[in-house]
Amino acid sequence: MLILASQSRSKRELLEDAGVEFKAISPSVDEDSLKKQLFVDSIPAKDAAIELASAKAKDVSEKNPDAFVIGADQLLELNGEWFSKPENISMAHKHLKKLRNKEHKLYTGAVIMKSGKILWKNTSIVSVVMRDYTDNFIDEYIANAGDDICESVGAYYIEDLGAQLIKSVDGDFFSILGLPLLPLLECLRSIGELKR
Repeated sequence: MLILASQSRSKRELLEDAGVEFKAISPSVDEDSLKKQLFVDSIPAKDAAIELASAKAKDVSEKNPDAFVIGADQLLELNGEWFSKPENISMAHKHLKKLRNKEHKLYTGAVIMKSGKILWKNTSIVSVVMRDYTDNFIDEYIANAGDDICESVGAYYIEDLGAQLIKSVDGDFFSILGLPLLPLLECLRSIGELKR
């Protein structure tokens, strides 16, 4: 059995579209507290993404020891500042103003666990340069995109209207969506969860 330790729409859709059979279970992890502690401890964002992914997978794995559990998390870093998912539309507006006309990094960490032990881990780093969009554009974007953008650390979905905010991307497209899909599929094949 394969479990995704997340209810994230984009992660679920990536796996579903790739033909992977899985069950989605939300982990009981205080993500914000853990993220704050990792930041205070000066853990590099790349390592923090894996720590967060591991914490989610471990929580679900301990309750489902016979399953392979996928944990994944993403950190957005801009000039040393870590972004969390915006709590509301007002905060999403502030995120987008801060990101405007700048380059930020997305660190996507993913693990596969069984019985609480990591079998595989991967970190992907993507650089995203945002356009110099206007305040009016932000307002229109938010009005059209809706509350769903609060489920994304950058307040944008590149696969939707968020593409209009972006000037360029350097890195793996799937990782922007929350999962390093191709290496993940390779691992699932190697452990017998997908056909070879």
